[in-house]
Amino acid sequence: MPVLKKFIQYYKPYQAVFWLDMVCAMVVSIIDLAFPQILNYLTRGVFTRSAVEIFSVLPMLALGLLAMYLVRFGGRYYITYQGHVMGARMESDMRQDLFDQFQRLSFSYYDRNNTGEMMSKLVSDLFDISELAHHGPENIFISLLKIVGSFVLLLYVNVPMTIILLAVTLVMLAFSVWQNRKMRAVFMDNRQKIAGVNASLQDSLAGIRVVKSFANEKLEHKKFSKSNLLFLESKERNYKRMGVFHAGNNFFQGMLFLTVLVSGGYFVAVGQIDAVDLATYALYINIFINPIEVLVEFTEMFQKGFSGFKRFLEVIETQPEIVDAPDAKPLQNVKGDIDYRDVSFSYEQNEAVLSHIDIHIDAGRTVALVGPSGGGKTTLCSLLPRFYDVTGGAVLVDGQDVRGLTLESLRSAIGIVQQDVYMFSGTIRENIAYGKPGASMEEIVEAAKRANIHDFVMGLEDGYDTFVGERGARLSGGQKQRISIARVFLKDPRILILDEATSALDNESERHIQQSLEELAKNRTTIVIAHRLSTIRNADEIIVIGDEGIEERGCHKELLAKGGLYAKYYNMQFEGLS
Repeated sequence: MPVLKKFIQYYKPYQAVFWLDMVCAMVVSIIDLAFPQILNYLTRGVFTRSAVEIFSVLPMLALGLLAMYLVRFGGRYYITYQGHVMGARMESDMRQDLFDQFQRLSFSYYDRNNTGEMMSKLVSDLFDISELAHHGPENIFISLLKIVGSFVLLLYVNVPMTIILLAVTLVMLAFSVWQNRKMRAVFMDNRQKIAGVNASLQDSLAGIRVVKSFANEKLEHKKFSKSNLLFLESKERNYKRMGVFHAGNNFFQGMLFLTVLVSGGYFVAVGQIDAVDLATYALYINIFINPIEVLVEFTEMFQKGFSGFKRFLEVIETQPEIVDAPDAKPLQNVKGDIDYRDVSFSYEQNEAVLSHIDIHIDAGRTVALVGPSGGGKTTLCSLLPRFYDVTGGAVLVDGQDVRGLTLESLRSAIGIVQQDVYMFSGTIRENIAYGKPGASMEEIVEAAKRANIHDFVMGLEDGYDTFVGERGARLSGGQKQRISIARVFLKDPRILILDEATSALDNESERHIQQSLEELAKNRTTIVIAHRLSTIRNADEIIVIGDEGIEERGCHKELLAKGGLYAKYYNMQFEGLS
């Protein structure tokens, strides 16, 4: 019931459409129920009269039935058209809610979940929910109306036959409920298995260049085949269960006809019902059985939609770990002073990545973090914009704990340039403008010039309207990096994080981009993570982070003079290992 209540909430914006849909469904059902009664009346009362009287009635009869079926046409049209539109709009609302929830969720959620599975919830699950949203209430309402209406009229024709019919129907209902419970688990398993197929597909296509470079198409074939076969096995179990369900219900429908024929023949023989009434009874049996078939089909639709909606709720009800505090304040007039005070951090229940770190960075200064991979440098930087929250201590900007600041204002004050640059599908102009949505063309060009990418862009046939391809596939690593720097220039943050921004580039590209980064860092508080120590010689302070936390700190010359860990790294890079 709690799940059903949450599902019903999505009908609220479309109440007018919903209730008019129900009215149309009621009108259609009443017309369907009226036809056997009209036929019974004509057979007993009108068609027994003289030919002249019958001919006089026929035009009125034709016009009346035509009007009745025109009304039925209008009702059925509205149900099919507006009902489906309502379902599609509800699906769209759910998809938007799900997408917005994905945007709200913290990095830790993405650390635990696969993109392909998330896409499955966003696309395939919601399609079945849409079908349920439209057909569910309508099918139940029409079916129950027809079943109850026809049952009352059947009782009116012959009570003993109808009681026998009811007994068979109750057995059929019990069978359906029993099978329905078994189908529920099968449909949920279907959802999980198709999500596995999507995850495998997304993983393989996203890494297609790596796949081909290692000639591992056969390996990917095996990996995809495994998830594909698991889904096939789940579908086979699904169809087996559906086979039992549908065949069983068809059997019981046959039993209903058998009951009517045998009991009807008996009651005709003993004189409790005449042939005309039996014919009318048979017409109502069809009206009685058809909605039962609809309900049987609805059961399958319900299980698919319900299992999809439960998976939808799993995401919607996930609480983001990083949210604004109730009393959060915007970060204003940013200077750029940064403090890490006794900071400790660990990922969930894992061993601590950072322990009791203390760092102070004055506004406008550049601090470089060096050390072995896995030492926690990137994690330390991720705590500043609150991609993760500290497990101990505090991170402060201008003396204010970042947990007491609004996320939007905090992250707007921080610019990040990473080694792995992400380019959105679109043009160079759109990718640069991502740093400041709504920026003018003049601002975009100025940012590109400061990032030393303007001349390259203008040399392209379409200039700033050149499409970059998926993930920037048409650009080199250096070109993508400069576009990402232009993005940050456009954003114009007071605090800058450079996370190994040049480590994946060749020497020439590094020199050009290093110049852009130095221009970008002017008058900004800058934290640099670097493995290439040549890029941080001019840093105001260099902090060496090892397995035991902060092991050394000082400027380039001071650390070289110490002959410690930094000097060891430096000599390994520039003087060989001997």
